[in-house]
Amino acid sequence: MTFWERLKQVPTVKTQRIFALIVLLAQAGITFTGSLVRVTGSGLGCNTWPLCHEGSLFPVPGANPLVHQVIEFGNRTLTFVVAAATIVLFIAVLRARRRGEIITLSVISGIGVLIQAIIGGISVLLELRWWSVAIHFLPSMVLVFVAAVLYMRVAEADDVAPERRFSNTARWLVVIAAVALSLVLITGTMVTGSGPHSGDAAVGMEGRLDLPTQTLAYVHAASMYAYLAFTLFAVFILRRDKAPKDAFKTSMVLVAMIVIQWAIGLGQYYLGVPRWTVPLHILMSGVVVAFTAFLYAHGNRRLPLLKPEQFNTSTS
Repeated sequence: MTFWERLKQVPTVKTQRIFALIVLLAQAGITFTGSLVRVTGSGLGCNTWPLCHEGSLFPVPGANPLVHQVIEFGNRTLTFVVAAATIVLFIAVLRARRRGEIITLSVISGIGVLIQAIIGGISVLLELRWWSVAIHFLPSMVLVFVAAVLYMRVAEADDVAPERRFSNTARWLVVIAAVALSLVLITGTMVTGSGPHSGDAAVGMEGRLDLPTQTLAYVHAASMYAYLAFTLFAVFILRRDKAPKDAFKTSMVLVAMIVIQWAIGLGQYYLGVPRWTVPLHILMSGVVVAFTAFLYAHGNRRLPLLKPEQFNTSTS
């Protein structure tokens, strides 16, 4: 069968889920490359938007250090990769005539990429003011959450009613934990906004958050402990209620990811926020958000279309 013949076929559920996984990885991955832009001071390597420099879409030798231009331009280029992934997924679920919830989530993913590109351009034009960078990062975490839920929903049947799999107590604890996670992310951007990595060497501390970094770090840590506590409460209730094994397994993986993220954050604090820790911390933020979304999605599911042996994953 030729490539074009394959394209004409209605995508299988397994294929749709592969596309959904690619979107999830791309949404989380672009936040990682964005953090590389920040810690290398390449945020204004391309000093305008949507062009890289005035009159040029591409880097210009001598306009700025070439390495900074390449890093910033590379991060911008990845936006097109993420956009392409969301478009492919949307076409796949549309051709497969999936239910409205799945199509809506795929549309949100695509529109979110466009909005993020515009926000990123605005942050450049504002010369990386801390709040503009924070606004650029936080929607990315929302898009990771959406992509993770979409990844779960694609594997479900469309013609059966959803089944509630958590007790009311467990369900509310998972929701409260997700709200606590949002506070963790918001306070985290404030710590970064007052910290040493402005995103561009020429900017320095201009436009940074003028609050004590140590105090903000304490608030951020308190938010993290609250998030961990609510997640542990949820795990306890899930175990007490003998929740489905796949959901409980996901909750345990989530706790492990939170502990790893806590350890990285603690290391950052005592090591003075070395550059190499920032991309790692950002990457783990995406992982934690994704598994929080997986656990949330487990609470209300339809009959799975895929068996574990067809698509082996801890979140299935």
